[in-house]
Amino acid sequence: MAEAADFQGTRPSPARRWLRRSASVVAALPLFATLLYGPLASSAHADEKAPGSRTVDVSLDTLVPSTPTEGDTLTITGSVTNQGKQTVNGATVDLRVGSALPNRGTIDEVAQRKGFTPSSDGTAVAPAYAYPIPTLPAGTTQDFRLSVPVDKLGLGKAGVYQLGVSLTGRTPSDPYNQVLGIERTFLPWQPEDTEKKTQLTYLWPLISSTRLSAETGSDDQQTPVFENDDLAAELAPGGRLERLVSLGSELPVTWVIDPDLLATVEAMTRNYQVKDGDTDVPGRNQAVAKQWLNSLEKAVEGGKVVALPYADPDLASLAHRGKDVSGSLSHLQPATELAETTVETILHVKPSVDFAWPVDGALDPSIVDIATSAGADKVIARSDSVRDTLPYTPTAARPIGGGTTAVVADEALSTAFHGDMTRAENSTLAVQRFLAHTLTVTQQQPEKQRSVVVAPQRMPTAAQAQSMASALRGLSAQRWTLPADLITAAAAEPDPRATTQVPNTSRYPQKLRRHELPVQAFQDMKATRETLDNFKVILTAAYRVVTPVGNAINREMSTSWRGRPDAAAYRSGVLTHLKSLTTEVKLIEKSDLTLSGRSATIPVTVQNKLLQGVDHLVLRLTSSKPTRLKLNGSDTVSEQPVRIDGGHSQSVKFTASANANGPVPMTAQLYTEDGRPYGKPMHFTVKVSEITPTVMLVIAGGVLLLVLAGVRMYTQRKRAAAREASAEEAAAEEAAAEEADPQQPSDPTPDTRAQSTEPSGPGEKVDR
Repeated sequence: MAEAADFQGTRPSPARRWLRRSASVVAALPLFATLLYGPLASSAHADEKAPGSRTVDVSLDTLVPSTPTEGDTLTITGSVTNQGKQTVNGATVDLRVGSALPNRGTIDEVAQRKGFTPSSDGTAVAPAYAYPIPTLPAGTTQDFRLSVPVDKLGLGKAGVYQLGVSLTGRTPSDPYNQVLGIERTFLPWQPEDTEKKTQLTYLWPLISSTRLSAETGSDDQQTPVFENDDLAAELAPGGRLERLVSLGSELPVTWVIDPDLLATVEAMTRNYQVKDGDTDVPGRNQAVAKQWLNSLEKAVEGGKVVALPYADPDLASLAHRGKDVSGSLSHLQPATELAETTVETILHVKPSVDFAWPVDGALDPSIVDIATSAGADKVIARSDSVRDTLPYTPTAARPIGGGTTAVVADEALSTAFHGDMTRAENSTLAVQRFLAHTLTVTQQQPEKQRSVVVAPQRMPTAAQAQSMASALRGLSAQRWTLPADLITAAAAEPDPRATTQVPNTSRYPQKLRRHELPVQAFQDMKATRETLDNFKVILTAAYRVVTPVGNAINREMSTSWRGRPDAAAYRSGVLTHLKSLTTEVKLIEKSDLTLSGRSATIPVTVQNKLLQGVDHLVLRLTSSKPTRLKLNGSDTVSEQPVRIDGGHSQSVKFTASANANGPVPMTAQLYTEDGRPYGKPMHFTVKVSEITPTVMLVIAGGVLLLVLAGVRMYTQRKRAAAREASAEEAAAEEAAAEEADPQQPSDPTPDTRAQSTEPSGPGEKVDR
């Protein structure tokens, strides 16, 4: 009536208008509330009808058997923890069986569900199989054990069933029974073999971080030097690598091995050194290394082994950041060849080297190009990178062009054991979820056999490896899967409906890109490589340097360096060590020289402090002022070959001729025979002092004085001799006269005394 009055133009009273508006608001409130809170209320109703269903935490530690069949008894152990503030009374731990799950997406959704949902969690099995807990005080934990015959579970057709373990009880504030906590898992139910079984390939990676440095000892055995001795803990009983070998030896797996790990462990079996500050100390874990290698050799015997390129290079980093740095890709093909020989030499099996494995199986066209440049024609990818829109899981192998096959691992199965598997609950839930997925894959197309590949994390922990092994043991009955190796999986007939499109670069995951090796890493490798190339040509035993340093350069681009801040320090250490070796061959500094003639010899000394000889070196001496000083009579530059034994020095002599006075800057530089400079140049100055006419006059005057002095001495001696001769002649004449007239009165009295034996006086001439 009011609406009619308004429509007819009749104006209602203010009181009536107020009442009408109030009634309209009240009438609209339910609709407004539904629009605003309806989704939240509906969600809350669906997810958690029992308000206290998260009061108690339920943990499942074991579920045996993981894949039961008819006649089995299902046994579940675990614990319940009261996380509330009140005591739980009259509690029971019950087993609940839900309906069969229709697809793989539902499995993942149930795994993430929280709280009790009566509509999907089902009802508890018979009370006779419940575990009673009379009281559960706040903050306490109580273990439980449930044992239920499988035929009491009410399972129907084959499939994956939701299984829940719940605690029902009451608290003082809620004195009625309700579900206070629940944990869900999955029960694969396939009592009979399927007609077409899924071929399941499980990769078993043996990969570790870089441990070997580029340094070696000076002995004949070239004792290796390790960055640290941490690898021993992984090889020892209970260690990560020991568990992988021990568990893998009993499982149908394909071994995927980084050959650098084998070479590192093999080096540990002999004498080795470990860096300890500024010194090296002897390593002491030879026995552990020998035992691990022996165990691995037995484990892989008769199995399939895939060898990654040596040191497991980071293909994505090379593709995105390294390919534009010259020489970065030159390592890939040699790394593949080295991988094959290393595995054959150490394990005595021939590996397949046809596979490349980028990080997390993430692909783009540039990564595929890099992978094939290493010699691989098969790339291990993952389904979250190469995505399919099919309602089922297709066969792993598919051609992606250029003769390359992508082997697409299943993402859910490959990541099933990420995270902390040291907790029994985490491991049990992961194993059951893995098994549930495998059965669902088989049931997707039961009339068609498919091939599925699992590529787990590159370096699983010991606990993760144990969980992986438990899952594979759950499939050992082979009721819906058959084990297959990676070579067989790659050769399987591709599904024609599966995608063969490689995702473009823009779709490459940013979380992976953030951890790639930087461009600087590849520039550092280039500098080290160029230094090595320039050094090795002069060595008489080049292998002593090329092998350890070359392998270290391979290790610098290892996938294991992703996200590690110490990667730059390792690269710097390799280059510093190599440069320290190159400086052991050098020119000895010399002081300035002075030439005081028209020709002279200039010596230059080359020192070799290496333990091996050097050859194929040329010493070049250059005169910067040939108008003053020329080499070899007419040249500005003179060269001479250099060959020096280890621990020796050699003096190389150059002839020079002077034309004018003054200082002449000289440069001595070593070169390799192909013309590349080696080491630093040495500069010194030769001061030329030419012999002038004035100098010749001074010298001639000196000679004349010497001659005149000689003539004077000769004349004096001749005169003295003449005087002496005249005196002797006069004495002779006087003696003759006395003999003719001996009685002359003037004659003295004859001396008749005996001849004296005393020495004659000075100046006397004595005839004898």
